[in-house]
Amino acid sequence: MSSPRSGFRKSAVALAGLSITALALAGCAAGNDGGSSSGASGTIVIGTTDKVTTLDPAGSYDNGSFAVMNQVFPFLLNTPYNSPDVEPDIAESAEFTSPTEYTVKLKKGLKWANGNDLTSSDVKFSFDRQLAIADDNGPSSLLSNLEKTDAPDDLTVVFTLKTENDQTFPQVLSSPVGPIVDEDVFSATEVTPDNDIVKGKAFAGQYTIDSYKFNELISYKKYADYQGLLGEAKNDTVNVKYYTDESNLKLDVKQGNIDVASRSLSATDIEDLKKDKNVKVVDGPGGEIRYFVFNFDTMPYGATTADADPAKALAVRQAAADLIDRAAIAKDVYKDTYTPLYSYVPAGLTGATESLKGLYGDGDGGPDAAKAKETLEAAGVTVPVALNLQYNGDHYGSGSGDEYALIKDQLEADGLFTVNLQQTEWVQYSKDRTTDVYPAYQLGWFPDYSDADNYLTPFFATDNFLANHYDNPAVNDLINQQRSTTDADARTKLIEQIQDAEAADLSTIPLLQGAQVAVVGKDISGTVLDASFKFRYAPITKG
Repeated sequence: MSSPRSGFRKSAVALAGLSITALALAGCAAGNDGGSSSGASGTIVIGTTDKVTTLDPAGSYDNGSFAVMNQVFPFLLNTPYNSPDVEPDIAESAEFTSPTEYTVKLKKGLKWANGNDLTSSDVKFSFDRQLAIADDNGPSSLLSNLEKTDAPDDLTVVFTLKTENDQTFPQVLSSPVGPIVDEDVFSATEVTPDNDIVKGKAFAGQYTIDSYKFNELISYKKYADYQGLLGEAKNDTVNVKYYTDESNLKLDVKQGNIDVASRSLSATDIEDLKKDKNVKVVDGPGGEIRYFVFNFDTMPYGATTADADPAKALAVRQAAADLIDRAAIAKDVYKDTYTPLYSYVPAGLTGATESLKGLYGDGDGGPDAAKAKETLEAAGVTVPVALNLQYNGDHYGSGSGDEYALIKDQLEADGLFTVNLQQTEWVQYSKDRTTDVYPAYQLGWFPDYSDADNYLTPFFATDNFLANHYDNPAVNDLINQQRSTTDADARTKLIEQIQDAEAADLSTIPLLQGAQVAVVGKDISGTVLDASFKFRYAPITKG
């Protein structure tokens, strides 16, 4: 890590609830000592409490891992700064050549950092292995409409789709399932270990990884041969330090030991940093959502429990929805840096509704214990319902503890539930949640692309990312229809229908929508505001 010169304190750039817009601004540097610190082509230091699951795109579908992948792997299509749209990245062109064929032409002369040629064979390999591995924690569900990938020559890739006119497929190519990997380094059938990837120098993004200590420190170096949309990286070196505690991250922000702090700082920390003359807090709309998931097999009255009963299981989910007070969570825990979310697509995206608001609680967003009690009694559910509810504090921030303590209080307040609340460290948590360990559990979501579909397909399509055994064929059909509907108004109506159907099923309960909060350092002479070091935490609008 670089350090400020004696007597000179770095101005910090701290980010929470991130968006691509915020980090395009913060991309990021602080004070410059004229040497190894920040400068027109120098080093920047980033701090984060986020965690990496794996560097292999087939084995992770989380914000911390994707933040790394965006720096080091090439994409066929990418999102330019200050735009919600995708454009060719390492591709020369990309277009539908028939209703079910999407053809991509690669740029000539592409190279991996290890010297290997980057060709259409690598592209085909990348998507074939996503579908072959189909890791429970991977993003392969985003390719549910992909029939096959062909590479007729070194520069041409043809994707054959199952349904016509997929309106989301170009965006999918820029998403967590889209990184292209080197077929000479990665396994075709298994998730490749991080050290093998780093040793193999299998990188062709704006940066390569120079040194790597899992969830401790990553040192990035500019990749001179990057030929993509985003242009040459402006910083020669970027060091990312991983923190286990938000308070230590905040302290290093205040002491000027890091240039950028990204995910996560608590609402209290943000309020405190607003008072620091060396930083400036910037607020904006965001696409992050927070919610919790029911496992349809292991939840109370779930399919594999001794007293399995789908009607009673639904009543349990409905009663929980009746008791949740989102406004209290947003205010008391997050100081209104989050807002209540009453449907599955957040406000600001086309097709967003408030489908749950009128169905549950008092009909206006507040809780209603009498209604919850009536629902449980009508289904013959014995109260209190014992509910095991899992949450995570190191990935979603220390506020998660207060958030889920308050949810526990809300569910238990009238004697209808007894909640056993437990916490698990993220790396283990990400494995356990897909193997039926948790009957109900916390998740958050940073969208892969700015379209309502990205809040629907990953969660509710057959074989969805949640792996919670939810499967509604009617909803799946609606999801497929909206993706292939070219008429904007008709597609919007389908998106609204899906939310209404999900509000009735309640496979998840949406809680909050996040704002984008950035604490941005002062612009000091010699500072680089380098938009090229990108964390693609997609907001509602990137402009």
